[in-house]
Amino acid sequence: MATKIIAADDMQAKIPDILALISKGDDIIIEKDSRPFAKLTAISGAVRKRIPGLNRGEIWVSDDFDEPLPDEFWLGEK
Repeated sequence: MATKIIAADDMQAKIPDILALISKGDDIIIEKDSRPFAKLTAISGAVRKRIPGLNRGEIWVSDDFDEPLPDEFWLGEK
């Protein structure tokens, strides 16, 4: 993935090129008055389908998870 810099004045003529670059994973920095103005980047779109039960047994919650924390915790004492 590379970063390309394009002047804001040149954007209209280069829209097809900009879209092609973004599609292949490049980021585009738009310059206005010779200073970075905006960044164009692709939206990561690969939404994977969730699989119920895939990590069954990998995560656990202690029995006292929802018990109040002791006063020592809130007072910073040990």
